[in-house]
Amino acid sequence: MKPPLPFTQPDFLKHRKILSYQPISGGDINEAWRIETTSGIYFLKQHRQPPTPDFLEIEARGLETLAKSQTIKTPTVFDTGNLNGTAYLLMEYLPSVAPNKLGWENLALHLTALHQTTQDNFGLDHNNFIGSLPQHNNYHNTWSEFYVTERLKPQVTMAVDRRLLNANDLKIFEKLYKEIPEICPKEVPALTHGDLWNGNFLITKNQIPVLIDPAVSYGHREMDLAMTHLFGGFDDVFYNTYNDFFSTEIGFLDRMGIYKLYYLLVHLNLFGKAYVGKVRGVAKQFI
Repeated sequence: MKPPLPFTQPDFLKHRKILSYQPISGGDINEAWRIETTSGIYFLKQHRQPPTPDFLEIEARGLETLAKSQTIKTPTVFDTGNLNGTAYLLMEYLPSVAPNKLGWENLALHLTALHQTTQDNFGLDHNNFIGSLPQHNNYHNTWSEFYVTERLKPQVTMAVDRRLLNANDLKIFEKLYKEIPEICPKEVPALTHGDLWNGNFLITKNQIPVLIDPAVSYGHREMDLAMTHLFGGFDDVFYNTYNDFFSTEIGFLDRMGIYKLYYLLVHLNLFGKAYVGKVRGVAKQFI
C-alpha cells in the first residue's frame, strides 16, 4: 500500500501518474512542491488554512492580469481551487538560473513595458491579497486618494486594532495623508506587480524574466521600484536600464520611503513589533 501524498492532489494531477515529488521553498505562508509526472513537471502551491477559500484563485487571477498585458512572462496556470479546506494553485514548473547582466537588463525592460500598461483609474476590477492580508482595490481618480484610502489607512487601522501602533502614531499618519498629493509625482495609472521583492521574480534559461506571487493593481509605478529597494538584491544594471528607458522624475530616492511605508506596515501586521520602529521613523520623515 502506497503512503498518502503529503500534499492535496488537484483533480488535474489525478489523471497523471506521479513519478516523483519534492518540497521546495514556497514563501512565508504557503507550502510548495515540485511534482514530476508522465506528462510533465509541475509546481504546486497550497495553503492549508487560507484567509478565504479562493485565496490562491485570486493569485491566479493576478498572474492572468499580468499575462494579458503581454509585457512579461508569468507561469502558466493549470488548475486552482480549494479541496477540503486547502487552497491550491498548480502551475508550470520553471527552473531558474542566476541572472547575469542580460537577465537584469531584460527584467528592467519588461518591467518598463508593464508599467506603461495603463487604464483610466487607479485600482483594479477585483480585490486581492498581499501575503495573507487583504488588499482592496476600489477605483479612485487620483493616486493619493487610492494610496491613502486603499493602502495606508487599512494597514494603519489594523495595526492600531492589534495594539502595534498607538493613538499618537494615528495622529502622525493623519498628518501624513495630507502631504501625499505633494510628495508623489502625478502619473497615469500603471499596471504594477505590487510586491516586487527579489523573491518574487525568477530568471529562466536564456535569461528570460518571470514574475510570480503578484499583488497587482493599477497604481503608481514607483511603488514597484521602491519595493525592489526595501530588501535589496537588485543589481545596478537593473536600475540603470529601467531609467534609460522609463526614468522616474527627479527626487525618487528622496521620496522612496513614502512608498516603502505601505510594505513596512504590511510586515508590521504580518510579523509584529520588530517593524514598529521602521514604520514610525519613515512616517515622521514626511510630516
